[in-house]
Formats: sequence, C-alpha cells, structure tokens
Amino acid sequence: MQPQAIAISRQASGSGATMRLVWLAVLSVAVLLMQAVTALARPESLAPLAEEVSPSVVNITTTTVVEGRTGPQGIVPEGSPFEDFFREFQDRNGNGNGDRPRRSSALGSGFVISEDGYIVTNNHVIEGADEIEIEFFPGDGQPKELLPAKVIGTDPNTDIALLKVEAPMPLKWVKFGDSDTARVGDWVVAMGNPLGQGFSVSAGIVSARNRELSGSYDDYIQTDAAINRGNSGGPLFNMDGDVVGVNTAILSPNGGSIGIGFSMASNVVVKVVAQLKEFGETRRGWLGVKIQDVDADLAEAIGLEKARGALVTDVPDGPAKDAGVLAGDVIVSFDGVDVKDTRGLVRQVGNADVGKTVRVVVYREGKTETLRVTLGRREDAERVATGPEGGDGSPDVSEKELLGLSVGVLNDQLRGELNVAEGVEGLAILSVDETSEAWEKGLRAGDVITEAGQQKVASISELEARVSEAKEAGRKSLLLLVRRGGEPRFVALNLSD
Repeated sequence: MQPQAIAISRQASGSGATMRLVWLAVLSVAVLLMQAVTALARPESLAPLAEEVSPSVVNITTTTVVEGRTGPQGIVPEGSPFEDFFREFQDRNGNGNGDRPRRSSALGSGFVISEDGYIVTNNHVIEGADEIEIEFFPGDGQPKELLPAKVIGTDPNTDIALLKVEAPMPLKWVKFGDSDTARVGDWVVAMGNPLGQGFSVSAGIVSARNRELSGSYDDYIQTDAAINRGNSGGPLFNMDGDVVGVNTAILSPNGGSIGIGFSMASNVVVKVVAQLKEFGETRRGWLGVKIQDVDADLAEAIGLEKARGALVTDVPDGPAKDAGVLAGDVIVSFDGVDVKDTRGLVRQVGNADVGKTVRVVVYREGKTETLRVTLGRREDAERVATGPEGGDGSPDVSEKELLGLSVGVLNDQLRGELNVAEGVEGLAILSVDETSEAWEKGLRAGDVITEAGQQKVASISELEARVSEAKEAGRKSLLLLVRRGGEPRFVALNLSD
C-alpha cells in the first residue's frame, strides 16, 4: 500500500504543477490584454491630438472704451465746495487724465467652426466690446496678423456668441461632436488662452454630466481639465478631436482652477449657433405656462401614481391658453416625449421650432387629455412687459386657524397691503405656525390662497368644505394654489384628523 500511495501522491503533485503553469499562462495573457485595453483607453501622449486640432483654436482680445470720471467721485460728493480742491490735487499727482475716456482690454478664447471664418466663443467674452481681434494659432496656413471680428449674434441664456472674420485663406476648423455620448470618466482636452499666457492645452476627464448652474437651458459637462480665466469660450475636445463642450465657468474660492470646470454641452451649442448664423438671434419655442415640479405630496393630492411631469400653476394669454391648457393640469408628455420635470419641459419647448403644432398630453381630474398647441416664440413673449398686480376692494373680515395657517378673507385694507389685483378672490394668510408643515413648505404671512383642491375659494367656509371633501375621498393631502406678489405656485399640505 505504501508504494502505491507514494505514486499517487507524486502523480497529484505533477498535476498541480501543470495546473499552476496553465494558470500562470492565463494570467499573463490577461495582463497583456489589460495593458492593451489601457493603451487604447489612454494614449501615451496627447501630442497627436493637440497638433491636429490646435490650429482651429484662437485667442480673442476685446477693447472697450471706458468713460472717464467727471469729477473726484468717491472722495467728495458731486458739487461739494471741496470738489475743485481734490481735482487739482489729482492733477498734480498725475491723475489729470481721469476725465478722459480710456481703453480697457480683456482676453478670452474661441474656436473656428468653418473655413470661411465663423468662430464660436462665450457671450461674456465679447459682451459690450467696441473692438474684437482674433489671434490664430501660430503655424503654416494660418493668418499671421490679428484679424478684426464682427459679432453675428449672441445668446446670453447659454452664454454663446458667434463671430466672423474675413481671412485671406481658408481657415483650419473643427467640428462638433455628440455631447450625449460623453460618459463620466471619458478623457477630454481643454484648449485656450489661460490668464493671457497664450495657447495652452490641459487634459482631464468628464467628472459629471447634465450640470445646471443658473440658466433655463443649462446642460454643462463638468471636467477636471484645468480651466482658468482666459479659457472662457475655448473648446473641450474628446479623444476623436470633436468639440463636445464650450469652456464657460469654474467653481473656485480663489478665482483659479481647482479641478471643477464647466463646459456648455455641444448639443446645446450646435442649435444655438445654427440659429445665430441664420437669423442673428435665437428663436426658441414658447408654450406660455407657469410651471412647478411635482413632488410626492403633490402627486398624491392630485391622484398621480408617481411624481412626474410639470404642474401648471398659471396660464396667461398665449399658445397654451388658446389650446385649452388649464391651471392645475400636469403636463406629462410634450411632442411625443415624456416630461420628467420642469427643467426637462423648458428645454424640450425651447428646442422646438417656433410655429410648430405639437401634441401636449395633460393629466386632468384623474385622466389624461391630449391637446394640440401651436408654439409661439419665447423671445417675443419676453419683450412683452407685465407689470405687478395692484388694486383693492372686497368683503368683510373673518379669520380662522386651519392647517397650521391663520387665514382671513381679503378686504380693501389687505388688498392694498398685499398688492392683490382687483378681481382676484381668495384667502389671505395672516400668520403661519412655525412648527407646522405649512411653514416648512414655505408658506408665509401675506400669501394668498386662491384655490384648494383645484377649486376656487373665496371664503373660509369654502376652504373648510375642500378639506372635508379631501378627507372623505381618502386623500392624505390637500392641494393649494398660493400667490405671492402675483406669482402662483401649488403646495400640498397633509391633512390631520
């Protein structure tokens, strides 16, 4: 038995060695494959890409004439008896030119998008400039001297401007890529003129997508590629050499790059540039509604199965009103695309063509309804000034505490104090319990409740009736339409037994 056991043991030992060799071979192949994939994902050098696209990047210098001071402002009041004394003092100390206009210069970046001289940059780079000059990347086939540029059009909403130069030869240019394909973690390259140092290249990754800063049409790519002052308006390239963003802003406590930069997504820029090139201005679709997001409480109060869509708070004169959209409707689909929230709806409408007739699906009183709306133009609507509401006149005062609120019927005095227009009926909020849900949701004294449960209320008894009806229907919350300074919004308050 002993020899046999030894033979078996040796055989097993030999088999284990073979298996180890096999595993080592597999691991070696895996390492080689990983190295190959890494090499494909991150090139050893970005020099070929930089050499390919840099001739299309430009430096932009703007000049603005700044009016001189008419007196020693900030030192003594205008007309003061000491004004002449301080003016003479300034003149003696070399400040005698303070009254003369002077030139102020600023630097930025941009990039060429066509061989005939169209250039994209940021609106804030050229805003208010009297003169704009373009410096091209030094290289063969590029203009050697500064070329003057004229403004074709600007869009402050996306901070994009389109310029044009007349060059003596066809210019080297780059094309836009599809920013929707940019993934978090993808490599990107930023180019521009940081801090006036001239052409510069920095690299990083896409840190985040769909960032919103302050505008209605924001769709920023966040990147850690170094972006500094002077980089504004420069391109953000992907590894194919396509522009996926326009470098616009940074988040920084000291004004320098800390790795949080923002580039307006190319898919937004492409549409803006096309309109600026064709019309010299933007032409965005306009629906004509005031809206707010639908949260879980609002969805429950309305009867929606989940929080989605955009809740219409007001319908002024315009396309939506003509098509039959009502305050209290929830827009759940626009032109065949589901509406996720208000931001999504604003962008969908803005991207639609002016004059186009679209299908708008609204949720109303427990069911959906499809309306056909012919879109207007947002820019035209924004030019129509709407003044603040004002007025007076209505019934006797009565007060009651309800839902954490002390409410009273509008009278002449309250209308005047709250600047409520004549004809607007409702209940004025006189005070709010700071421990209540109403306080947490932002209701304050001076707000006016005009609807409850999507029905108008002009008396306390009507508000009480809406509360009772909601409880009887098994609802956990009551939907209120509240106005503050003429601006409406919906608030859902939980009902307590």
